[in-house]
Amino acid sequence: MAIYIPKIKREYQRCTQCVMDTTDSMIEFDEQGVCDHCRNFEKNIKPYWNPNKENREELEKVAAQIRKDGEGKDYDCILGMSGGADSSYLAYIAKEVMHLRPLIYVVDTGWNLNVAVENIEKIVKGMDLDMYTDVINWKEMSDFQLSMFKSGISSCDAPQDHAIFASLYNYAVKHGIKWVLTGSNNSTEFVRPPVEWIYMNDLRMYKDIHKKFGKRPLKTYPTCGILKYRLLYKYVYGMKRFYPLDYVVYDKAKAEEFLHEKYGWTKYENKHYENVFTRFFEGYYLPYKFGFDTRKNVFSTQILAGTMTREEALEKLKTNPYDTDQMEQDKEYIAKKLGISTEEFDEIINAPAHTPDDYKNSMWMIRLGVHICQLLGIEKRNMRF
Repeated sequence: MAIYIPKIKREYQRCTQCVMDTTDSMIEFDEQGVCDHCRNFEKNIKPYWNPNKENREELEKVAAQIRKDGEGKDYDCILGMSGGADSSYLAYIAKEVMHLRPLIYVVDTGWNLNVAVENIEKIVKGMDLDMYTDVINWKEMSDFQLSMFKSGISSCDAPQDHAIFASLYNYAVKHGIKWVLTGSNNSTEFVRPPVEWIYMNDLRMYKDIHKKFGKRPLKTYPTCGILKYRLLYKYVYGMKRFYPLDYVVYDKAKAEEFLHEKYGWTKYENKHYENVFTRFFEGYYLPYKFGFDTRKNVFSTQILAGTMTREEALEKLKTNPYDTDQMEQDKEYIAKKLGISTEEFDEIINAPAHTPDDYKNSMWMIRLGVHICQLLGIEKRNMRF
């Protein structure tokens, strides 16, 4: 099976400790060839994180507060579920360990594979949980996604990502659910994708791109800008986000085995591959057009966490992110769903690449917010702009 040949090539260097390399153009190496992600982990994360130690006392303390805040309500918290391991195991921790009454929130963007739908059903039925599904207007979603492809930037999965968390946060605030539980965790996300690979939430940029390339008004598409959820929702409406998986021993491989044995949950090939669009986006579009392979940050995180060796990661990186025949099928399927021919889709993919700087954006605000979070110790990961 041939390896995809990136359209963009740069002078190459790879970290001697993890597998991040110069496809992250801002990456810095020391004299030993160790990257700044690894140095940041050693300095700011490892001293305060013990993957084999649970903090059940603090977890129960927060759980008690969540139960208290939810007294008299149908649900004391809400959590978004994709059918992946993180959100599925989060549901287990919330219900069976924290003894909460969570509402499972699912956002249907039109791309979930059957395995994701089945996993969600197994978890919900297996734990006797209530579920609410928000179905995003497909005509608006597809128009926005096609606009992002036409823009030529790397963050073409943004319409899905934004809709998922915006819908979740908006619902929580509207229905007075104070606590939002998230499956984000240190164990699997030490090394986040560089901002040039997957640009952060920027509603200003999304609107500018859609204005230039879109054909249909986004009348019902859910939105939630940075100021809205970081300030208004948090400080005016009192919405709180909590990360339970950071308070338990979370070995993803063991969690997947547990979910399979107890609920019949099915594992995916790679992280986020429960979704056909994201599978194509991360498995082909990013590597082919930009030379970005998100497996590198995932594997580097696993190396730092001690759940994968560097040698194992390097061997996996020699293979395609997913099967070439499957990729071609996905490309045809996605083009058809977006209302264009495969030939038109190929022309869009092969058009010149662009960056968020080519459009109106809120990078200064994002940069300032991250810097403040780092100064306050809220954000410990290595995030550069």
